[in-house]
Amino acid sequence: MDLEQVRTFLEVVEAGSFVRAAQELNVTQSTVSARIKELELLLGQSLFVRRKSGVVLTPAGKRFQPHAATFLHVLQQARQDVALPAEMAAVLNIGGQFSLWERILLQWVGQFRSARPDIAVRAQVGTPESLMRYLADGLLDFAVMYAPEARPGFRIEKLMDESLIMVATRAAHGGPGEADYVHVDWGPDFDTWHSAQFPRYSAAGLYVSLGNLGLKHILTHGGAGYFPARVVADELARKKLFVVKNAPEFVRPAHLIYAPDTASAVRDAALESLRTAVAVDAAGS
Repeated sequence: MDLEQVRTFLEVVEAGSFVRAAQELNVTQSTVSARIKELELLLGQSLFVRRKSGVVLTPAGKRFQPHAATFLHVLQQARQDVALPAEMAAVLNIGGQFSLWERILLQWVGQFRSARPDIAVRAQVGTPESLMRYLADGLLDFAVMYAPEARPGFRIEKLMDESLIMVATRAAHGGPGEADYVHVDWGPDFDTWHSAQFPRYSAAGLYVSLGNLGLKHILTHGGAGYFPARVVADELARKKLFVVKNAPEFVRPAHLIYAPDTASAVRDAALESLRTAVAVDAAGS
């Protein structure tokens, strides 16, 4: 399987057409078509259905897509490993959901690199699904996420609890019943809890899938929403945000997930360092 074939496949998926994929890759459309044809012959399956409006994946194409992404990721990782400076003793590959990077992981990485400058760190931001796939493929030493999928061969360990509180740009905000309430997608557990807490609430005027976007929106345009208490602490102190009175608090745990059977001294040191950093952070809260 050729790297350019796989990269071209992923570009066609992203672009939705051979023409746009060719433009992005700076090659001719016939080159794109030839690469996809060679890949389909190699796999023995058609990967795309051609339509006037573009292309869509066949069932086989959909099954191949995550493998193609993993293949590309593995090759990129191999290139980086080969180019690792001689003074580096090892590489640590870690993953986490976006909000957890903001919450704890970025600060911890800085501390860990200061303590172990001989260890190169590769950080991956992803969804629980993509992170679990990278773990299963052996591309990550460990990951931190809110709702890991239980799989044989992996250990799930609670790392910390995170509190989501409702805050608003007005001290007297009425919560979900008001038009400027922003609903942030904090996952299915939060949605189930939110529905139970606010049974009369039907839908928000703005629904966002990323907490940082929701927070920036209400700071710019006003409104209310649920956000991690630590993330909004500075804005609360500066009176730019206010805790909505009598609004319930949602607590969600974040977990470490890793394969205990593939332990290494570097990974074990990193895990212990992260546990300590989280404990110190919690004690100072």
